Amino acid sequence: MKTAEKKTDIIQDFRGYCDEKIRPFAGEFDEKECIPAELIKELGSKSYFAAGIPEVYHGLGLNPVEYGLFTEQAGKACCNIRTLLTVNSLVGESLLRYGTERQKEEWLVPIGKGEKIGAFALSEPNIGSDANHIETSYTKNGNCYVINGRKKWISFGAIADFFLVIARDGEVVTAFIVDSSQSGVTVKKMEGMMANRASYLAEIEFDGVEVSDDQILGPIGGGFNYIVNLALDHGRYSVAWAGLAIAQEAVDSLVTYSRKRSQFGEKLYKHQMIKGMIGDAVTQLHAARALCMKAGEMRMKQDPEAVTETSIAKYFTSKVAVEITNSNVQIHGGSGFSRDHSAARLYREAKVLEIIEGTSQIQQQVIANYGLRRYFVKHI
Repeated sequence: MKTAEKKTDIIQDFRGYCDEKIRPFAGEFDEKECIPAELIKELGSKSYFAAGIPEVYHGLGLNPVEYGLFTEQAGKACCNIRTLLTVNSLVGESLLRYGTERQKEEWLVPIGKGEKIGAFALSEPNIGSDANHIETSYTKNGNCYVINGRKKWISFGAIADFFLVIARDGEVVTAFIVDSSQSGVTVKKMEGMMANRASYLAEIEFDGVEVSDDQILGPIGGGFNYIVNLALDHGRYSVAWAGLAIAQEAVDSLVTYSRKRSQFGEKLYKHQMIKGMIGDAVTQLHAARALCMKAGEMRMKQDPEAVTETSIAKYFTSKVAVEITNSNVQIHGGSGFSRDHSAARLYREAKVLEIIEGTSQIQQQVIANYGLRRYFVKHI
């Protein structure tokens, strides 16, 4: 088992790796809408796809706080790389928690070794946040199950080796592990997105895809209450740190630019309004980091309220990321609109976080319901 010092070294090494091999090319990945295959292969070979997975399954064995700090490094450098690590991680967590030993050997270990990429196939053309009402169906046919339907907006679905597919038989929702090469599976890459352009988003059609009992993940009927809830909770935690990462990158950018750029005979940061924007951004950044750390610490303790705290962190950091990246563009002025500068890309990437893994409006409802229970005072 890796010591705390060793895990700190892993995070620091990953930061250096991101600075050298990812950040300088993030804009290029975005423009070309792809990540070099050799980079993906190298990331996988270093077990970066399985940062929070135990070492016995070839993961890095990071605890929730360490995983968050690890995710932050990727998110600061490139949102597409961060998405790749997040998707494989939430698929890996699902396999770790609910997979049989045979499934772990066949699907989880290859994620840890970087030999396979998994994708989470939940969203559909007509279904986004309303995951309870998916339309993809399955029926039992003798000794197998037959899946029919379409999934959409599936991150890294275009290059995934397998999918965790959520399907229903009437009111019974179940999760299946489906190999992308199986007969009846058609994958179409989605292009021209506002952001996450190199995240290989895909629309996937399942036309009479036959799967066996060995490809059921978790119990029959446990697709939503077990697999989806676990995966989305883990995804929200990762996206919370992604919001923090983009916010930190934007603060670094706007502070540096304001200290170097002169306007009306003075450095930008000396102008009162610019200083006000910086003060707000730094305050928001620190609050976002505190929420992420608290959520991570609660997850380490397996606190039952960690799920809600994660939603609070995700909601706050995604909003803060949009606000701070907006300030970053504003402070950069015309340069902030140039595709040659990271300011515009960071703004686009921040906006995505208010939509994925449960929209901000959905998070508001979850948090409000918690607040209505937690802070009701009978004697007032």
